[in-house]
Amino acid sequence: MENQVTSHIIKGVILSVLSIAFSVIVYVFNLYEMSAINYISSGLVFVGLIYGAILYSNQNNHNVTFGNLFAHGFKTTAVLIVITSIYTVLAFKVLFPDMLEKVLEISRKKMMENPKMTDEMIEQAMSMTKKYFIPFALGGSIIGTGILGAIGSLIGAAIAKKNPNPFDNNASI
Repeated sequence: MENQVTSHIIKGVILSVLSIAFSVIVYVFNLYEMSAINYISSGLVFVGLIYGAILYSNQNNHNVTFGNLFAHGFKTTAVLIVITSIYTVLAFKVLFPDMLEKVLEISRKKMMENPKMTDEMIEQAMSMTKKYFIPFALGGSIIGTGILGAIGSLIGAAIAKKNPNPFDNNASI
């Protein structure tokens, strides 16, 4: 009986659901100011990508190459990017419109702590931030997730078990 291989789409959806659930928890419990929260979310995605590469290798009886594993991991990342980008827009525009105001207020507090920033500079920065927040949040999310996904996919491809010659059909005999 041939092993069933879990698709990169399924893995991307699972990682997206975990990431979105984590984001909702952060919103509900108002944990925006805890900087460690971002590391935890990124860590979940990172570990998920590494585990996905190992699972893919196991499901293929280790008859995979480094390139196969990396490609599978990065395809998973692409699915994750698409789904979380859609969620980001929906979250700020529809689901949690007050989230933007909370994030802006935290930014204002941090700017006020800087003695070099005048009130006029803070207001100008807040105006620009409010105007371009969604495009910058989306861009940062896409680039950050892409980089994290590339690194996670590389590490997963490196540590997953591979047969010495995946093209040799007699390797498992």
